[in-house]
Amino acid sequence: MEKIYVIAGPTASGKTAVAIALAKEIGGEVVSADSMQVYKGMDIGTAKPSMAEREGIPHHMIDVVAPDVAYSAALYQQQARAAISDVQSRGYPILCGGTGFYINGVLRDIDFAKDTDPYSEIYENLAAAEGSAHLHSMLQQVDPVAAEAIHPNNVKRVIRALSYNRETGELFSLYNETQKKQSDVYQAVVCVLSMERSILYERINQRVEAMFDAGLEKEVAGLLSQGCNPGMVSMQGIGYKETIQYLQGNIARAQAIESIQQNTRHYAKRQMTWFRNQNPDAVVIRVNGKSPGDIAREIKMYY
Repeated sequence: MEKIYVIAGPTASGKTAVAIALAKEIGGEVVSADSMQVYKGMDIGTAKPSMAEREGIPHHMIDVVAPDVAYSAALYQQQARAAISDVQSRGYPILCGGTGFYINGVLRDIDFAKDTDPYSEIYENLAAAEGSAHLHSMLQQVDPVAAEAIHPNNVKRVIRALSYNRETGELFSLYNETQKKQSDVYQAVVCVLSMERSILYERINQRVEAMFDAGLEKEVAGLLSQGCNPGMVSMQGIGYKETIQYLQGNIARAQAIESIQQNTRHYAKRQMTWFRNQNPDAVVIRVNGKSPGDIAREIKMYY
């Protein structure tokens, strides 16, 4: 199997800086594993690294599709593996991001062609009529383990779990367990960055304020003027859905900032839970007090 480096972890943990430092050490290129950074024009709210921040290191799987495209894990798997193959022709790929489902889709032999949603439209209509909480309560009744792992606001994933159960008669949580056992496609060690929760949460709070200082409101307003609407998958991302609510006059600016901070903190917590459960063999690297270069050299030791 070909070797690739993997840097995962919660949002605002410093993954990008570490990946760039590692790329300089080993002659590598970064392959993003972020479900929001694939969208063009969505830069500030996704914390997409600028060209200056990339420091000359090539980045792949960023700015792949327009915001009106409903991107999928299956498409990401296909395109990310193609990018990895391309990078391997001249150096080392560094898969870096916080979307655990995307990372596992690349690393493991998961056949997304079998991962269909035949009843998705039924549940989408039900969610629109009754709300996400109602849909999540339905999942709680048929598969409490899956309901515990999937946030009520993650309607797409709740629908996937309900649809899978209805189609097969089996539990989605058990299906997820089988996915953990899929054979590996690459030689890789998943390195998960970790820091004290209080420090991480403060970094998240500061990042959100910096996003507004950098013009998040203008970015979202521009997307809306170009035809994006709140129902699009891209516009449901943290930072965008709250800012839309503010721009539409439904909440105050301060409330939007606070909501984004809170939702991002909750998301970071779920990310860490995902990596613990889905990647039990991952190496957890404490980043407190270490420079990106120090962490990069530590990651090298595991390869």
